[in-house]
Amino acid sequence: MTDSTIRVAVAKYAIGAPRDFAEFADKQAQWLSQARAGGAQLAVLPEYLSLELGATFGASTQGDLHASLVAIQQYHEAWLALFGLLARELRLHIVAGSFLYDHEGRGRYRNRSYAFAPDGGRLWQDKLQLTGFEKQAGVIEPGDALKTFDLAGERAGIAICYDIEFPLPVRAQCEAGARLLIAPSCTDTQAGATRVRVGCLARALENRAFVAQAVTAGEALWSPALDTNTGEAAVYAPMDAGLPADGVLATTRGHQRWAFADLDFAALEASRERAQVANDRDWAGQWKPAIARAQRTQWDEGR
Repeated sequence: MTDSTIRVAVAKYAIGAPRDFAEFADKQAQWLSQARAGGAQLAVLPEYLSLELGATFGASTQGDLHASLVAIQQYHEAWLALFGLLARELRLHIVAGSFLYDHEGRGRYRNRSYAFAPDGGRLWQDKLQLTGFEKQAGVIEPGDALKTFDLAGERAGIAICYDIEFPLPVRAQCEAGARLLIAPSCTDTQAGATRVRVGCLARALENRAFVAQAVTAGEALWSPALDTNTGEAAVYAPMDAGLPADGVLATTRGHQRWAFADLDFAALEASRERAQVANDRDWAGQWKPAIARAQRTQWDEGR
């Protein structure tokens, strides 16, 4: 690999039922060690990962989303310490899915994705758009800040699941320099999985960017949020010269845990010069006054 290449691993993460935090921590170490053994410099885990910790409590808490959210807060500091330690020990950038965090201590939760660096650095991005399920919960609130950050010499941004379906915030991240979009996700239906996949492909096309999506897998019938999980982890690229025609650099299949892809940012930039189309360069054309608003027109009478 060259200095302009990052090897990324995206997880198709099998939801389990850990008995305690130590068992959860052992599982993270095993999974992330596999990613590192595959040469990954960045490993991406899925949205709602923290809700797996709901299994460490009794049945009445496991089956109650609100009770689970309250209960898992006791693990927040241990969560930060765990992934910070694994990032340092494995020399690996980690996007640790998301933790539903009561950031103000008032029973209102942010769906927060933490990223950890090998040098001990840590940052986070909150989910900005809430799904119907999250709105119905009544205690989850959207984030209020959009971020980008430097990762192994490149600029990246996080768009959590539903957020990757919205072009304008992602465009703002890309206009701030992001060429890698990281999308931890959790979907329970084929339709949901398709929406996120199409969102990933569209954002890659529009912005000439790579998109790395992790997913949850399997069944956790004890949890109202993680009950059923559908989809494949994948890494996407724009469909252009020198890049995959279907936009898919790598994807999981069946019981495969990780999909690996080498992201060549020099090749991504070079594709701009021989582009078949250039959605990223032509984006501003959408704002021409003549087409900023659609006009209603009348049928001409045939003569």
